[in-house]
Amino acid sequence: MGTAKELGVDLSCGTAAVIRRTPTAPSCAQSSIQPDLECLQGWSIHQGTLLRFETCWPALMKDSHGVIIIFNPEQPSHLKEIEMWYSCFVQQQPLLDSQCLLVAHHKPGSAEDTENLSLAYPLNKLKLIHSNLEEDPEDVRMEFMKYFRSIINVLNESREKEEMSIIS
Repeated sequence: MGTAKELGVDLSCGTAAVIRRTPTAPSCAQSSIQPDLECLQGWSIHQGTLLRFETCWPALMKDSHGVIIIFNPEQPSHLKEIEMWYSCFVQQQPLLDSQCLLVAHHKPGSAEDTENLSLAYPLNKLKLIHSNLEEDPEDVRMEFMKYFRSIINVLNESREKEEMSIIS
């Protein structure tokens, strides 16, 4: 439960995934000490359909709580595209940088260079993980779990602030 695939997040390069609370789960982990990842859903937008469905972006971003941007660091065009994706899906929304996750996905057999990946500002201040599902699938899974838990924490903090504003 709670893997990227189960949440509808595709790990293909050139993908942005929008994370938001499921409509049937008005509050995440309301009475639970351990947050339940079932309260989140993911919507994937692939590079090939990105511009073709640009008019649908506002609907996808409505009530979003996070964004995952997956790219191939060996493709120079992807490094430029993720700047545009960040601008559209994070900066133009009321999202914090902590609600964005960058995934540099290395294809099997590629020369994985995790040390020399240079991202432009403001991308260089975002959480970045490197993935290679053949070599470290469990590490990638754990990073996604941490990210999803941080989104749940943001949701819970927001709910608590809203409740306090009603009380006072």
